[in-house]
Amino acid sequence: LTAARLRRGSDAFTNPQRVRDYVHLHLSDRTTETFYGLFLDNRHRVIAHEDLFTGTIDAAAVYPRVVVAKVIEFNAAAVIFAHNHPSGVAEPSNTDITLTSKLSEALKLIDVRVLDHLIVGEDTITSLAERGLL
Repeated sequence: LTAARLRRGSDAFTNPQRVRDYVHLHLSDRTTETFYGLFLDNRHRVIAHEDLFTGTIDAAAVYPRVVVAKVIEFNAAAVIFAHNHPSGVAEPSNTDITLTSKLSEALKLIDVRVLDHLIVGEDTITSLAERGLL
């Protein structure tokens, strides 16, 4: 799956493994924590994708107001968030879980669904949706 095909919106992210492969490729080698968004239309085709926030080796400040503004800018119907843990450990922290909840609640107000929040480690990816944390 190439970035060019993503930009054309030709690929729908209906297969969770495709999403995992893509975000792992994009985030696994980063040395600082990066919070990333995939902005999707109502058929889960990618409208846009970008790094939203970059932090330090163990944290990135994420501002819900900025995320909501991006969702509106791209006129997205759904989003998938991802961020890396440069430590290589893909376990979600309490902060990760709280942030996901805040973003989901904020986006619900404008009828946008958060489909997943993936945490990318060195060799593993943890899905908050699969863990029932969305």
